[in-house]
Amino acid sequence: MKVLHTADWHIGKKLHGYDLLSDQAYILDQILKIAKTEAVDAIIIAGDLYDRSVPSEDSVRLLNQTIAKWNLTEGFPLLAISGNHDSATRLATGAPWFNQANFHLHTRLQEAFTPIVMGNVQFYLLPYFEPVDARIYFEDSELRTIQAAMPKVIEEMKASFDPAMSQILVSHFFVAGSSKTDSETKIEVGGLDGINGRLLTDFDYVALGHLHGKDALKLENARYSGSPLKYSLSEKDQTKGVWIVDTETSAFTFHELTPLHEIQELQASFEELLDPVYYGKVEREDYLSILLADRAVIPNLMNQLRQVYPRIIQVQRLNGYETAVENRLKAKSLKAYSPILLTEEFFTEVSQTELSPQQKQWVEEGLQVLIKGGIN
Repeated sequence: MKVLHTADWHIGKKLHGYDLLSDQAYILDQILKIAKTEAVDAIIIAGDLYDRSVPSEDSVRLLNQTIAKWNLTEGFPLLAISGNHDSATRLATGAPWFNQANFHLHTRLQEAFTPIVMGNVQFYLLPYFEPVDARIYFEDSELRTIQAAMPKVIEEMKASFDPAMSQILVSHFFVAGSSKTDSETKIEVGGLDGINGRLLTDFDYVALGHLHGKDALKLENARYSGSPLKYSLSEKDQTKGVWIVDTETSAFTFHELTPLHEIQELQASFEELLDPVYYGKVEREDYLSILLADRAVIPNLMNQLRQVYPRIIQVQRLNGYETAVENRLKAKSLKAYSPILLTEEFFTEVSQTELSPQQKQWVEEGLQVLIKGGIN
């Protein structure tokens, strides 16, 4: 059996204010072409179909059109789960009817323990869940973190393993030892970080979502598909694509995707950037980060640059005050901080005072609400 593994579509996401719906529609069409060329037997979507829990009408329209085309028109069985950016309740609307068309969408923990059987494969669809969901399901008040819940979750799945079949797990969480990028929401505020990879060894393949780089984790039997598009400057050097998994040969092959607009970084002076000889060699429709060599103040800088480069995501100076500030921030490795520590660092940097205990409590409560709501 051959399956295609994709995840983290984040339909509706914006890149520095730029609408990405046309880019997303373009890349989803590419994924479908790969599925048809490879003649896969099913398509896995490992969470974060939307970018936020309350998606826009245009986002809902794109997802509905995509699912209808893939499943109803092209006839591909779909195996999907909700991620931390999705609203499980909203996404599950219509799920009982979807099953009749071989579209299996799981959004609740209890659904994960009944495998979907296709051919000689049992698919276990484990959506993103909160510790409270595990406490209620297992009736165990000691399950306060996902790390504590996952051994029980896996053991319950293994109880239904058929030794004559292969087993594939589809899930959406962070496996300890993986590497992150800037566009991923850090979900460790509620203790949801760092699932032990050893728990996954009994599955023939583990199709993961949440991290946006395909190379974030390389276990023998587990992969992140990564996002199909680059959603931050930190992803500019990543290769995006999908995995094709052959359960008969246990072979995993990665198929690259080509975006409608790339993300790239330019380093030049203002004069060079406006020189036709220079910009004639640049894909000007790409999303661009510009490192400006000039020190002097340049009036109307952004308006002039946007006449030539319509998708500028940021402009920074190689020299001067902006660079000094940026270097200080990099020296503190702020991107590696959790949301709470990052907020504390920012508050201290601006106010030159520490957060009070009450303020820290407000920050943590606010971050929990934002993360649960899928707001970046």
